[in-house]
Formats: sequence, C-alpha cells, structure tokens
Amino acid sequence: MTALLPRRARRLASLAEALLTPHGMDRYLELVDPMLVRREIRGLVTDVRRQTPDSVTLTIRPSRAWRGFVAGQYVRVTVEIDGVRRTRCYSPAGSEHDRALELTIKADPQGLVSRHLNRTVTIGSVLGLSTPDGEFTLPSPRPRRILLLSGGSGITPVLSMLRTLADEQYEGDVAFLHYSNGAEDALYRAELGDLARRLPGLRVVHAFTHAKTGGDLHGFFSKEHLEEAAPWYPDAETFLCGPKPLMDSVREAFDADGLGAHLHTEEFTPPALTFDTESAEGQVRFARSGREFENSGKPLLEQAEDAGLRPEHGCRMGICFSCTQVKTSGCVRNAKTGETSSEENEEIQLCISVPVGDVEINA
Repeated sequence: MTALLPRRARRLASLAEALLTPHGMDRYLELVDPMLVRREIRGLVTDVRRQTPDSVTLTIRPSRAWRGFVAGQYVRVTVEIDGVRRTRCYSPAGSEHDRALELTIKADPQGLVSRHLNRTVTIGSVLGLSTPDGEFTLPSPRPRRILLLSGGSGITPVLSMLRTLADEQYEGDVAFLHYSNGAEDALYRAELGDLARRLPGLRVVHAFTHAKTGGDLHGFFSKEHLEEAAPWYPDAETFLCGPKPLMDSVREAFDADGLGAHLHTEEFTPPALTFDTESAEGQVRFARSGREFENSGKPLLEQAEDAGLRPEHGCRMGICFSCTQVKTSGCVRNAKTGETSSEENEEIQLCISVPVGDVEINA
C-alpha cells in the first residue's frame, strides 16, 4: 500500500499541472517558495564570501530539478534587474562530485549582471539556473598527465577539474599554472595550497603579471613559464581558460610545437565577427512591438536595440540562448557559421542572426 503513495502523489501532481495550464504548477509554486518549482532549476544562495575586492564567491544549493554537472562545464545564471530577466554564463568552481554549486564572479565595470551579483546578492537570494552545458571537460579515463592553465576569473572551470581529480584521488602528474596581477588578485590561493597537500602529484605555480615579488613566476606567459611549471607538458593534455591575450599566447606556443591537438580551451569572450552593412537590404519587423525598420546588416539584437527595443539577452555570442525568439518569416545568416535558414516559425538567436532581406520576428 505504501509503495503506491509516491506513484499516487506523482499522478496528483500531474493532474494539478494540467489543471493549472497555461501557467503550469511552477508559476504558482514559486509564489509560495521559488525553491519548490518542479521543472525549472533554482539555486538558493547559502554563503557569500569575497576573495578579492572585485569578486564574489557564492555557494548555492540547487533545487531538486538539478542533476549535477561535469567539471569544466558552465551554467546559465538568471537574475531579475529592474524588472528584466538577465542571463549570463558562469563555470562552477567546485568538484563535480559536490551537490552544492560554487560560483566565483568577477565584477566587470561594464557588466550589468556581474555587478548585480557582486553588490546585491546575499544569503537567502534565489537565482535561476540552467542545465549545464559545454564540451570543455576532462576525458574519461583520465590522462596520465594533465596541465591546467588559467588567468584571472578563468580559474573556475579548471579549478573544478582539479577539485574533481582530488576527490577521485588522481594518481597522475598534474600542474596548475595560474596568472593574476598579484597576490591581492590571486583567486583561490589558499584552496590551491590545500589541494597541493592533498594530491601528491600536483604542482601549483602562481605567476604574477604585474607584481615583481610574491609569486613563483613573474611577467606574462612565455615558453619558459610553461617549461618551468610542467617540463613534461608535451606529453600532457592541457586545459586552458583565461583572457584573450593569454589564450592567444598559449595557442601560439602549442601550435609552434605541433601540440595544438592536445590543447583544450574555454572562453567567454565574443568572437570577432564581421558584417556586410554596405549591401544589406530589406525590412526587419518585430511583430508584437509593431516596430519596423530598414535592415542595417548587423545582428538582429543590435538592430532591435538601435530601434529602442530591449530584447532579453545574455552572452551576446551565441552561447546562453537568452535572446532566442521565433522568426515567423524571412531568411537569416548565422554570423558564426555563415549558414543561412529560411524556415518559417523557427527559433533563432538574435545576437548571431543577421537578416538576409525581409525578416519578421514574433517579438
């Protein structure tokens, strides 16, 4: 008899969901407690700490819809700012074997969401979360040698890999080379020291780009730094995340050695895209708002903003899908791939979709 109760409860929940259409049960449950939602993922902030003056580290307890992540992946975090939902991508810094999430966000002076998370979020705040995404992950089985290389807040996905390896009692060689301006900006310095004591095969190397004392290495990335941190790097799989100048320098060094296939990267900076604004033609119409304007040849998100519209958006580089809208008619070109699509009533990402002639968006 008792075995029937969970099944009966699920049936009652499904019936309630149907009766509460079109809004669904979650819309009503979140009025009582946002963490009660069944289908969407929420995260309750349980701890807030500041490692550096311009960053915040949040410990988050996900709701029951959370199914975990793989070290190196990212999640989309949604907050409401002035009545508008905003979404950005952040990589968890904790082990994939932890139930709690740990996010470290550096405040960008021009970043609306990062500044909000740094200034406004407190213990008890509830954030919107997505299912994890991304291919920047450790292979299984684990390589015999691993080099983890990061700069600034790019430390989070590779630190997640290292913490995961520590939980798995990894027995291979691993080096962690991290770049920061100086000691005051070195995220997770104490935690990395603890990990070095836990993992016999780990070597942690701090490189300070602006401070001349206090670090293991000084100055910007160089081949000498690579050889000092991990002389065996040609035999390793390397995982890299950081600012564009660091990424470019590391890629150049690995390509020069013919090791490009062993370098795995993650970056959240928009790719350099070019647009043909000279030969653009046609009209763009946002149906629900009634706005119509001449196609300028730029991505639809930028054209909408130029016309005074405020579509929801996040990363502006085709990752977070926050700006997805339905194209009811017309043709668009994907600015990242160059592919065109003329399908009616299809979902497109405004930030990377460029109109090819007349286009109508149901927004």
